[in-house]
Amino acid sequence: MSTPRRPHALGRALMRAAPLLNAPVMAVGNSRFGGVLDRTITRLTYTGRRSGRTVTIPVAYRRTGDTVVVGVNLPEAKTWWRNFTGPGAPLSLRLDGVDHPGHGVAERYADGRVQVVVTLSATG
Repeated sequence: MSTPRRPHALGRALMRAAPLLNAPVMAVGNSRFGGVLDRTITRLTYTGRRSGRTVTIPVAYRRTGDTVVVGVNLPEAKTWWRNFTGPGAPLSLRLDGVDHPGHGVAERYADGRVQVVVTLSATG
């Protein structure tokens, strides 16, 4: 595993702008245009380990059966994925208009890439 790097200036600027960028994506998911985005973007809901707050964010994903892979762009500038390090944590993904419970585990690679691998629950 590599040592986390400090985010560069562009990464920090993008993170400050994230709430402004995420709001329209979340709104489109609620509209009639959401079907187009539903194939690549979904809502991930989790409870923060330290804060205890429930958080919902839009994420890009790839699904194969009961496994969903969520890529984390600019991982050194983001903190949400750290809730899924170690043994991982429960979460929910909205797929095909339905919330599906699952368990996510963050995987960090030597080249700095991070992805959260989600195993959907059979009850979802």
